[in-house]
Amino acid sequence: MTEGMPRIVVVGEALVDIVHRADGAVEEAPGGSPANTALTLGRLGRRPTLITRLAEDDRGRGVRRWLGESDVEVVAVASARTSTATAHLDAGGAASYDFDLEWDLGADAASLEALVSAADVVHVGSVAAVLEPGADHVLALVRSVRGRAIVTYDPNIRPSLVDDPDRVRERVAGLIELADVVKASDEDIRWLHPGRDVRQVAREWVARGPRLVVVTLGSEGAIGVTADGEVAVPAVVTEVVDTVGAGDTFMGVLIDSIVGSDELRESLRAAGGSWGRGDRSSVVESLLRRSAYAAAITVSRPGADPPRRAELAAPATAR
Repeated sequence: MTEGMPRIVVVGEALVDIVHRADGAVEEAPGGSPANTALTLGRLGRRPTLITRLAEDDRGRGVRRWLGESDVEVVAVASARTSTATAHLDAGGAASYDFDLEWDLGADAASLEALVSAADVVHVGSVAAVLEPGADHVLALVRSVRGRAIVTYDPNIRPSLVDDPDRVRERVAGLIELADVVKASDEDIRWLHPGRDVRQVAREWVARGPRLVVVTLGSEGAIGVTADGEVAVPAVVTEVVDTVGAGDTFMGVLIDSIVGSDELRESLRAAGGSWGRGDRSSVVESLLRRSAYAAAITVSRPGADPPRRAELAAPATAR
């Protein structure tokens, strides 16, 4: 972290994606949803810290190098092997995953609390937020900073890893209540709340605690819901190579946009705070458009390859 810059800590899994493409090619690349979010923030110059779990093996060293090249500080609990996610891409570039993953902060969990407590923003999500025993550690870390740091959360549900849906839904609900900002995909919400309207669910989440709930809708764009109402933005026109890392890029740029505004940071921290003066819907719309544009850049190239800050200066073209 750099002195004077908002301190961002991301907690969650880093792993190696084994990608099976539709043409039969098989590739390995570093990944993991929280790691991808940290990577995005690093490429935007935020120098985040990622608390994760890695082995001292070839894959683990590759993940560390990949993150370090984008100015991400890695604090890793030792593991016997580095986790993997096997992704199968269809002809449209959409991915389905199978995981070989362990998540446990173990005896290091207590010592990590001091690192997290120094953060201005703490982001958690995905497998690490629901996979035991480490999920309990993540929840404790979030509770330890609630009210002092801005908490952001991305459920990013992986159904193939869920053995107790009711327990996972309960854990996700608890984290939503503790978060200031929640970003979820429409697929996440349909799994968490089968048969429910995603917009209605987002409104109910806001009523339970978060100041902002964002729902990404794939080719239909995204919506942002606050206590003041709802804002929708269209998707950005691009040629999709694959969708790996798109949602994590969106999340990273959303965090970057928030920490880049003193007014937004203070309003999220303050009890009863609003989204600033003037037209609050335009603030939310600006956050969504920038995040959607960044995600479009990521899907236009293979793998989790989020943009750097200079790439976000170009205008976004909406559908």
